[in-house]
Amino acid sequence: MSHRGRLLLALAVLTAALLAVAALAVLVGSARLRPGAVAEVLAGRADPASTASVVILSLRLPRIAAAVLAGAALAVAGVGFQALTRNPLAEPSVLGVSSGAAFGVVIAQLVSTGGGVVAEAVRLTLFGFAGALLAGVAVYLIASIGGGLPVHTLLLAGVIVGIFFASATTVLTSLLDVNRLGGIVHWLLGNISPIAPAPLGVFAALAALGFGLIAGRARELNLLALGEEAALQLGVHAERLKIRIFVGSALLTASVVAFAGPIGFVGLVVPHALRLVLGPDNRVLTPAALVAGGAFLLAADTLARNVVAPAELSVGVITSFCGAPVFVYLLRSRPRGSL
Repeated sequence: MSHRGRLLLALAVLTAALLAVAALAVLVGSARLRPGAVAEVLAGRADPASTASVVILSLRLPRIAAAVLAGAALAVAGVGFQALTRNPLAEPSVLGVSSGAAFGVVIAQLVSTGGGVVAEAVRLTLFGFAGALLAGVAVYLIASIGGGLPVHTLLLAGVIVGIFFASATTVLTSLLDVNRLGGIVHWLLGNISPIAPAPLGVFAALAALGFGLIAGRARELNLLALGEEAALQLGVHAERLKIRIFVGSALLTASVVAFAGPIGFVGLVVPHALRLVLGPDNRVLTPAALVAGGAFLLAADTLARNVVAPAELSVGVITSFCGAPVFVYLLRSRPRGSL
């Protein structure tokens, strides 16, 4: 089957899965709603002031949109980082990029000058983007040896940089108003919350920009997997490609961290699962990760808000429980000589 045929089939299956998870996410929650009441709200026939309308239109649908966007962004960022490093273990939280973005977002909150919700959303994301870039460059400088990126030094550098920025973030949070600490701690654990339309639009626009930077170079990423020298002979400017992919992945990560906090392992689990089924072709993998990442994080968030209802778990806890075994499996299954 051609890559276009595989892509269309994959998108059809994954979109069906995403819609099924979304339907479940609308139906279940701490507030019990009859399927008939849900259908009336979605059809626009319910009283806008009814409990079902308020719960679905003000809480569940905005939260579903935020979860799908965040999952899609993190999964594509994982594809980008893995293609960039040619390492299936690379993803934003493992490389310390999420911690760097969180550091930048906390600085943005410290220097906040007010303004509208859109300006605030843009400011948080730009500061997060700067933090993600700073962490990524630090990891690259620490891990690059003789022009290469050995796996063990890359992972160790990511852990070290992640710990450093997490510690710096802890110091900064102690400078915030005590009334905001509860919210900051909740955000640092990685949580999906309903987002108003205006900031959600900012989130979607920045994520779309990051996705475009990566998806538009999927064919070149396939050539880069053959090695930089081979890619150069085939007309790929490896250094420019690396910068573009890194910027796109960092922007995707920063967008999620600004709105939902650092959520780990989505960028590891989703690309790995897709690669097992669809193969390594980035022309198929990148758009498939967009849909599968949204479905995965939405399923994790639905589980997080129902498993201990009426209380909620952080969605970051659920993704960590899923991602840690996958990380150990990938680490143990790599050829001994590659570590």
